[in-house]
Amino acid sequence: MTTLTPPPAPKSYLSEEKREEILREMGENILYVEESAGAREAGDLQSSWGWLARANLPHYSLMRLKLNYGAEFIRKFGFKTEPAEVAYGKDWLERDYTP
Repeated sequence: MTTLTPPPAPKSYLSEEKREEILREMGENILYVEESAGAREAGDLQSSWGWLARANLPHYSLMRLKLNYGAEFIRKFGFKTEPAEVAYGKDWLERDYTP
């Protein structure tokens, strides 16, 4: 069995106090979205996508990412694809889709 090592956390643009507040009041998923927004505002798109990839996105958001950026983009950043696999099938990244 191969154990995958998660990629290192992208650069954070939030203060530790802000991170703790978001975690306490809204949870981990919103923290990732806020981190993504902070990185984007700082012009760090690599970190922005890296943070967003850690969030639990709905299947339709994952499909939009595939349509806009391609399957390899989703693989590169390690987006969690389980919601799309349930909605579209395990091979959804390999199949063509026309909205």
